[in-house]
Amino acid sequence: MEFTPKNRATVQNMPKLPYAVEEALNRLRVNVSFLGSKVKKIMVISSAPDEGKSFIAMQLWRQMAEAGSKSILVDMDLRKSVMVDKYQIVREDNGKILGTSDYLASDDTLDKYVLRTNIGAGDLLPNKENIINPSMLLEGQKLASTFEELDENYRYTFIDAPPLNLVSDGEKIGSLCDGALLVVRAGETPKAMVRNSIRQLERAGCPVVGIALSRAKGAANGYYHKYGNYYGKSYYGKGYGYYGKHGYYGYGTEQK
Repeated sequence: MEFTPKNRATVQNMPKLPYAVEEALNRLRVNVSFLGSKVKKIMVISSAPDEGKSFIAMQLWRQMAEAGSKSILVDMDLRKSVMVDKYQIVREDNGKILGTSDYLASDDTLDKYVLRTNIGAGDLLPNKENIINPSMLLEGQKLASTFEELDENYRYTFIDAPPLNLVSDGEKIGSLCDGALLVVRAGETPKAMVRNSIRQLERAGCPVVGIALSRAKGAANGYYHKYGNYYGKSYYGKGYGYYGKHGYYGYGTEQK
């Protein structure tokens, strides 16, 4: 069912990124667009915390929206969301932001919660109220019907999901998505953990459509380390084997 968001919001703290970072994200956007028309709901996820998945989710959504693709970013990190505060998302009428967990626990329609933003063709469904155990919300039929409704209204739905090795939320969410973009922290995330994450996602019926390596060493002035950067070299080297199948995205200097 088509809908129009009832509320507008401004993202007041969208950082201005260096040229190299913007170009890397642009390449990521182009690569995602090459996945085809059937890949619409993309979960952005990592194996462990602090790997940069929320940054990638936000910036990929921004790039798509600014390029004119009708896109929505859904915050499904219901236990530990920081999106609203970090990016200073404010409703234009100064009203209270009601987010994903509020919506899933209600009988309301989606248009009351989705925010039309100042970022191109981009809408947001942020999460404001963190909850200790969202399992019931994730297992309910409402989440499945919500994703179907988003599928009808947007070219791309990007889902910011919690890390796989902490909770089972990502597998439940992934079962409703067309694919996952797996974020891996360069030089930090163990290969075995990455392999296990890929198996978890595939077992949930969510194929890994790409891998983004984040926070490569040697970035100028520490900026990339702060915001997360992605480079197009196979850090894990010979014998790792899955890059040819899943693809990888980004920029930066080759690790030695």
